[in-house]
Amino acid sequence: MVSRRDFFGAGAALVGAGVVSRVGAASLPEAPLMDKATTQAPLAPPNGRPYNPVVTLNGWTLPWRMNNGVKEFHLVAEPIVREFAPGMKANLWGYNGQSPGPTIEVVEGDRVRIFVTNKLPEHTSVHWHGQRLPNGMDGVTGLNQPGIPPGKTFVYEFIAKRPGTFMYHPHADEMTQMAMGMMGFWVTHPKDISQHRVDRDFCFLLSAFDIEPGSFTPKTATMLDFNLWTFNSRVFPGIDPMVVGLNDRVRIRVGNLTMTNHPIHLHGHEFVVTGTDGGWTPPASRWPEVTADIAVGQMRAIEFDATDLGDWAFHCHKSHHTMNAMGHDVPTMIGVDQRNVLSKINKLVPDYMVMGERGGSMGEMEMPLPDNTLPMMTGTGPFGGLEMGGMFTTVKVRSGLARNDYKDPGWYKHPAGTVAYEWKGDASTMPEAPSAPETKRSAAKPGETVLQVRKGNGHRGH
Repeated sequence: MVSRRDFFGAGAALVGAGVVSRVGAASLPEAPLMDKATTQAPLAPPNGRPYNPVVTLNGWTLPWRMNNGVKEFHLVAEPIVREFAPGMKANLWGYNGQSPGPTIEVVEGDRVRIFVTNKLPEHTSVHWHGQRLPNGMDGVTGLNQPGIPPGKTFVYEFIAKRPGTFMYHPHADEMTQMAMGMMGFWVTHPKDISQHRVDRDFCFLLSAFDIEPGSFTPKTATMLDFNLWTFNSRVFPGIDPMVVGLNDRVRIRVGNLTMTNHPIHLHGHEFVVTGTDGGWTPPASRWPEVTADIAVGQMRAIEFDATDLGDWAFHCHKSHHTMNAMGHDVPTMIGVDQRNVLSKINKLVPDYMVMGERGGSMGEMEMPLPDNTLPMMTGTGPFGGLEMGGMFTTVKVRSGLARNDYKDPGWYKHPAGTVAYEWKGDASTMPEAPSAPETKRSAAKPGETVLQVRKGNGHRGH
């Protein structure tokens, strides 16, 4: 983390004197800068009321200062460079050096003051998604406030009235600014530190980008046809694992600021939904799930007991959301023999490779890619290629972890006899695999004409 004291010593002159005097601030609080894309340790509250901090996946929590009992933060909206995974960076807009911006953590009943400095080339604002606050602090440009001009600082001040999980994002040129990565997480902890307590508490945002292979800047007019689906602006294998202890009570808070829903799925454990944008769900209303569908603009907090050791997948269950940049209009070539045409094409394009005739797996294929472009399916596990990208990571359950130990423990070492294996015995001793009863009846008869239907291959409208 880098201090911006020197920068804002000069930049304070950009702030309207009347605005600052109204809140009684002698000077702007520092605006810390984060220059790492890895998960940072939870921020134990150095002052103010105590709370149990969250861990932001591939992110961090914004420090604050106390000023006469008010918790003061400083957000800087600015162009940033974000690494999506090793081998790819993007020119985005964000806050305090990152996209998403830092998580803001407060306690129920805190009076909060947020200074927002605009270093973008156009006006902006901040909407505090889901919060109860004075109407003039809601952040909708033109409705509740004028836009924050480039080079100016505005102040938002309100009381965090109810505990829960929220988000923040612009309500100014929203299509462009959110497509460029402007968003962040907000957690209001209950004033009773024992309420809703868990052993590990993670949070992150779902976001989507349309970045052409070989380029660095998202296309901001895209409405549905995105090609990079992210957890906190990271794609697998650049997403850190969530490391938890055996039998820990685990909470994962997920906010969705993309333009489509995401069925988020956990392997190996069942969970319950304990929180939404509206607050905590009553225990009597909960039921076990392994997948929770999170709609646009929604937040869901899920909880489970980590009862089983291992490396458990955690991902969006839309299969094209667990891939990186891909061609959406590639025809299906399964069953097409391309050997004759391959020899002819190789005379003109030596690096050309046959793709798709046996399926879509690309785990063993190596092909040249444009600069700053990730493979569509990537990542290597203990048994070979994982063939994943996008919204995919793991929950790593281990025994003997210290309370604040979030380091990646490496791959799980399976006990003998607990891994699927190849059958090498006598085939005659295997159980019979009967055909489905309707197979013969539905097969084409000799001379019968079969209508071949070709479905569209695009992903538009997801």
